[in-house]
Amino acid sequence: MTHRSLAITIGDPAGIGPEVILKAFAQLHYQPDNFILIGHRSILEATALRLNLSKSDLDLETWTIIEPSLNSDLDLAAIQSGNESAISGAASFAYLNRAIDFCLDQTCGGIVTAPISKTAWKAAGHHYPGQTELLAERAQVERFGMMFVAKSPHTGWSLRTLLATTHIPLASVPTTLTPELLDWKLDLAIQTLRDQFGLDRPRIAISGLNPHSGENGQLGREEADWMNTWLATARTKHPQADLTGLVPPDTLWVKPGQAWYGDRTATSEIAQINAHDLYFALYHDQGLIPTKLLAFDLAVNTTIGLPFIRTSPDHGTAFDIAGRGIADPTSTIAAINLAIDLAT
Repeated sequence: MTHRSLAITIGDPAGIGPEVILKAFAQLHYQPDNFILIGHRSILEATALRLNLSKSDLDLETWTIIEPSLNSDLDLAAIQSGNESAISGAASFAYLNRAIDFCLDQTCGGIVTAPISKTAWKAAGHHYPGQTELLAERAQVERFGMMFVAKSPHTGWSLRTLLATTHIPLASVPTTLTPELLDWKLDLAIQTLRDQFGLDRPRIAISGLNPHSGENGQLGREEADWMNTWLATARTKHPQADLTGLVPPDTLWVKPGQAWYGDRTATSEIAQINAHDLYFALYHDQGLIPTKLLAFDLAVNTTIGLPFIRTSPDHGTAFDIAGRGIADPTSTIAAINLAIDLAT
């Protein structure tokens, strides 16, 4: 399947990570020698018992499970499903670091990360905005991005959404956006589409920032003052890419919706042809509200710009349902399958 194994972290052990990982592999029936599970065996075994998974469903004895060492004063037995803590934060932080070790020493070709709690990380003394920032720091990468990928179960078309800015206040977006930022994010995206998705001549739709993309400066000045000029320069820089924009944000997502569900006024094939290979959104909610409306259970977060593959399900720790056995593994299955596709 892959030339090198994939590392799979179980995320915060008090969240739904262990559950969705085990449910995913029980459904996928992949050979265990292609994966390294990173998490404490006692947590995985307790989760399997709670889910009534038999050895025929998933035999953990045949899997490679790596248990990172923790400080001796941390008691894993104190972890309770649904209750984030410094202990669960220390554990999930150690899991991710061990997975990164495996990628940096070439043991693994990529990582699938289950969700962590930023609050638990901070309680454990680890102050990162999220897993992506730790991955980039350990890989010594300054420029990286978030691309969300989902395959439509209706038409087979693939939605890809790139974010120019991520976890910042909405009020900070206009001043954070610069020609340089958009330039290197677009560079990374085009390289990723070519190297990982085999798209040598990608079609990319780029959103405007303001309503109606500014309406010639009447509804916001960013497009008129510099974004249109940046796009013209980007077209010259990337002649191999078809760059469409700046598309008014409220109409940017019409074609993806048609390609996802199949256009009522045209064939599914025509709807997919009219859609783009990538949708470049300028801020978090501009890109992720429509992406999650179309593909909440199927979207996968992939980090671009790293020297190895990283995917993760597009949901959080869900402490409110942790330990109840009702977590849906669909997004985790999609994350594992995408990592496999990118690694082969």
